[in-house]
Amino acid sequence: MAATDGARQPGEANGVDETMQSSTMSFTGDFSAQLAALIAGGVSKEEMDSISALPSGSALLIVRRGSNVGARFLLDTDTQVAGRHPNAEIFLDDVTVSRRHAEFTRHGRVFQMRDLGSLNGTYYNGERVDAVTLMSGGEVQVGKFRLTFYSSPLDATVPVAPADPSADGTAGL
Repeated sequence: MAATDGARQPGEANGVDETMQSSTMSFTGDFSAQLAALIAGGVSKEEMDSISALPSGSALLIVRRGSNVGARFLLDTDTQVAGRHPNAEIFLDDVTVSRRHAEFTRHGRVFQMRDLGSLNGTYYNGERVDAVTLMSGGEVQVGKFRLTFYSSPLDATVPVAPADPSADGTAGL
């Protein structure tokens, strides 16, 4: 009850006794899965087992944000398309994703991603890209989906060739 002189009593704000207020919070499965992955250092035991078992020349994309958090997409062919089209190898069902949004290509043991002229763009580690060489642990964003790229641990020592042959200093030799 409010004091008659207008002064607030302890535990009272705007005439409401705060000690009587309570609240309940609930989290969706999507948020719970994201939180569990963050607490576990970003990779669950099952995901780590899957990554460790990848053969040379393959990679894994794991959905971190979007309607299918935790979904895994194996990259084990030379070309795979991510998009909203039901025939896309990497099917991402949301209006923020173009039908043929991005393409993942394998060159030996190195993977690259390129945007296929999507409306909302394709992002790698927070930057919009037309094409990029993927590194293990990098974040790919396609529409509202965020996926983490993991290459086979057997390919961890594979050097990445520079995109521009003159960039390595051997051009003209």
